[in-house]
Amino acid sequence: MTSTTPAPQPNDLLTTEEAAEVLRMTLEGLRWAIYAGTAPRSAKIGRRRLFRRADIEAYIEARFEAAA
Repeated sequence: MTSTTPAPQPNDLLTTEEAAEVLRMTLEGLRWAIYAGTAPRSAKIGRRRLFRRADIEAYIEARFEAAA
């Protein structure tokens, strides 16, 4: 039996580190974007800042549309 990882769901929650990896940004760069208000939507849940995968994908799409 082969173990497979489930496909990511649109509402998967990502940590700041995971979001930075998806965005191909440094962690410091993402933290600066959060501070500057230019990062994808996120929320503090407990002590952690989390991003929805769908919000990150929408952010990437919007950046490409703005560049066109």
